Amino acid sequence: MTIDISKPAATGTVISARNLVKHFPVRSRGVLRRRIGEVHAVCDVSFDIGAHETLGLVGESGCGKSTTARLLLNLIRPTSGEIHYADKDLTKLSRSQMRPLRRDLQIVFQDPFASLDPRMTVFEIIAEPLRIHGLFAGRGGGASKVRDLMSTVGLNAEHGNRYPHEFSGGQRQRIGIARALALRPKVLVLDEPVSALDVSIQAGVINLLEDLQRELGLSYLFVSHDLSVVRHIAHRVAVMYLGRIVETATVEDLFTKASHPYTQALISAIPLPDPRKERVRQRVLLTGDVPSPVDPPSGCRFRTRCPKFANQLSDPERELCKNELPALTDRGQGHRSACHYAEAVKLV
Repeated sequence: MTIDISKPAATGTVISARNLVKHFPVRSRGVLRRRIGEVHAVCDVSFDIGAHETLGLVGESGCGKSTTARLLLNLIRPTSGEIHYADKDLTKLSRSQMRPLRRDLQIVFQDPFASLDPRMTVFEIIAEPLRIHGLFAGRGGGASKVRDLMSTVGLNAEHGNRYPHEFSGGQRQRIGIARALALRPKVLVLDEPVSALDVSIQAGVINLLEDLQRELGLSYLFVSHDLSVVRHIAHRVAVMYLGRIVETATVEDLFTKASHPYTQALISAIPLPDPRKERVRQRVLLTGDVPSPVDPPSGCRFRTRCPKFANQLSDPERELCKNELPALTDRGQGHRSACHYAEAVKLV
């Protein structure tokens, strides 16, 4: 049995972020704890998520993906920028004003064990958001709602009296998804939802998410470092590097004509199932470490690891990369990349 959730309109933007910036203070050790710098976690990030659409947000660890996800739900306040949902700027709302909108905006966390209270039964975990928002009683009864939610995500409703440690990792993530669906959301943020699971279990959770999106009309922000997973579930992809979006495109365009060197490096690292193609494929290799977000490079943030900057550009061209931040420029059909010398390359 599935829960009855009214679907949003089939077209149009559901939620959008505009020029999001988030800086975290860095303080010295000791009693005084003086402010000695800032972590530039998210810098001028903008994107839209449409009805029934999945936007994949990808990049290396520490690039600002999870911070962006939490900013989108107003779980942390941005340093500057706007988040628009239901004709409201969420950044300007108080906690009490945000409370009714929390029903529409939910999140599934990366670690399914850490995000579930080990002292509560699965029934109570799923029922908790219903109780908080005063929806547990009423028509149909709260117990029936919880049982329907468990069935919807592929769990046995008779196991509601069990505790999280009695379930496998994939089942615990399904519990987290059921809890997020309890309030009938319109937007679901999935923060690395399958990265802690075995590959065989990942496919089941991804298929569940796709089925739920079709059935319930959900919009997803799918955060991941794994482009192969994002390729399977997303409609569009935004690639982040050191707090900035460096390329956005449909899944088809990104994998057939990626134009930013960083995206090309990520795609070329995906193993191919055919060993003959794997041996002869073109590789884009990165050198060095990701710079500190406390002191990011001037100009293009990627230049310190960019193979094109190191091997293909002349000295005057390198000066442009050093001194001028590349804009996220439209390369046609909504495919945008932030590189002064963008060049489409097919890698898979």
